[in-house]
Parts: sequence; structure tokens; C-alpha cells
Amino acid sequence: MEQGEPARRRAAKPPGELGIASFFATPVRTRYRVDVPARSRRRAPPRGRTCALDLGRVRVGVAIDDELGVMAHPRGTLDGRDERALLATLRELADREDVVRFVVGYPLEMRGGEGPAAARARAMAQRIADATGRSVELWDERLTTVEAARSLRASGVGGRRARERIDEAAACTILQAWMEARRR
Repeated sequence: MEQGEPARRRAAKPPGELGIASFFATPVRTRYRVDVPARSRRRAPPRGRTCALDLGRVRVGVAIDDELGVMAHPRGTLDGRDERALLATLRELADREDVVRFVVGYPLEMRGGEGPAAARARAMAQRIADATGRSVELWDERLTTVEAARSLRASGVGGRRARERIDEAAACTILQAWMEARRR
């Protein structure tokens, strides 16, 4: 190395950045944080449970992890047509179940862009953070409903019963993927 020439160092890739070879082999999960009011951040305990939401215009699927943060458990659906009642129910759920964070499904388009559904999810995630005082993360939910439908079919649930349970199964899929990504 000549004098005066800067040493060239190879910059390490940040965690989560994929090389082109592994791009097609690894599912990409995107995390976004939604702002939580400063007064609310102080109240939330550092450890607690996580609640995943699969937002829909009619129904909102709900899943909560266990105390160890290992498994996602379905908690049914909420009525998504009345936003005020939905936010009040989520606030009560967070207080009752010791929820410290919400993971909201972020429906990106297949090419990764944000469409109208993703913009609605981002706006709703901010309203959830404001109403509950908990942190909210947006999680890429592409094809989670398809995966949930396959799981329900494989377990013998079909037809009308599957339509009733698809939203909570999708919320479980979102939460399980989020927990697995955090373990890595």
C-alpha cells in the first residue's frame, strides 16, 4: 500500500440486507415503525406480549403470542367497519393482555410498492399507536392470506368455516413470521 493512499475496506452489509443471489431464495420481510407519542412510550413495560392484526375493511383478525413469545395464538376477529369501536376494543385488549406492541399487516404490492391498501394500513397503524399508546410495527403480509387458507384446508377446515377463520389465521401467520425474524 502506497503512502497517502487510503486503506480500502470492504463495508459490511447491514443486517437484513440480502445479496442478489439470496434475494430469490429468501422471503423479504419489511419492518416499519410507527410513531408513538412520547408520553406513551414511558408507560409501556420493556417486556410484554405482542398482538398481530390483519386489517380488513369488514373484519380485523387478531393473534397474540404466548408469555414466552414462541407461539402465535388466534384470538378471533373484530368488526373493522366501526373504527372508533375497534380502537376502543384494541385499547382494552392491550390493557387486559399486557400487550406492549402491535404488529400490523402491511399489504405491499407484489413488486414491493405501496398501493392504496398499504397506505390505509399505514394510516390505521398510526391511529392504533395514538389510541393505545403502544408501539406499532408494520410487517409485510404478502401472501399471508393464501398461506392461512392453505393451512386451514390442510387441517380440514373449509367452506364457510374457513371464511370465518381466515382473518385470524392470517394474523397468526403474520405474528409467527415476525417472531421468527426476531429470533434470528
